[in-house]
Amino acid sequence: MGDNIPASFMTFEATGFPPEIMREIHAAGLLSPTPIQAQIWPVALQNRDVVAIAKTGSGKTLGYLIPAFIHLRRCQNNPQYGPTVLILAPTREFATQIQDEAIKFGRSSRISCTCLYGGAPKVPQLKEIYRGVDIVVAMPGRLNDILEMGRINFRQVSFLVLDEADRMLDMGFELQIRKIVNVIPPRRQTLMYTATWPMEVRKIAGDLLVNPVQVNMGRVDELVANKSITQIIMT
Repeated sequence: MGDNIPASFMTFEATGFPPEIMREIHAAGLLSPTPIQAQIWPVALQNRDVVAIAKTGSGKTLGYLIPAFIHLRRCQNNPQYGPTVLILAPTREFATQIQDEAIKFGRSSRISCTCLYGGAPKVPQLKEIYRGVDIVVAMPGRLNDILEMGRINFRQVSFLVLDEADRMLDMGFELQIRKIVNVIPPRRQTLMYTATWPMEVRKIAGDLLVNPVQVNMGRVDELVANKSITQIIMT
């Protein structure tokens, strides 16, 4: 449903990704995009906001990391002035997994990434920020602490990802998420990933995203359609 939805990328060759990204894809032994990657990449590469309803393990991390890499390539920002990409995740384990993927697939592109999470000393994390990074992966609580300390600058952030948004809301991070987003420039691209689509997730999506394309992976019987959101449904 909806207009102006680009065709899916059924092969990596169809994506037009730059050689340095293709190099890492081939090195990882990936043969073809997963269904969610095939649907999200062409939409995200048009700089459109996306809501993806998909389970963990669907290839969703690369679904937003590679568009983030392309975005960094276009912006050519100086990381000394702050990150360009911000990814919010619910747990330390998940955040560090995202960082590992970003480092692995961003190696040839010379993309820098740091991870901010609670339960660890702040000083080493602050040192990483001071050095300058392209991508920050963070838990909302720790990032909000660092923001309140005035130790990170978000004036260059123009690509925002909320991964496992439903889980972050279940863990009580909504206030922190809203505080963080309030200091990010409004001219940005936002991608939200969630395994479920309850009212509270729909509400925050409506508040933070602009005319998003919704990609539903698998059964959507229990999902309530939002007429303001263009939908792609994969079964």
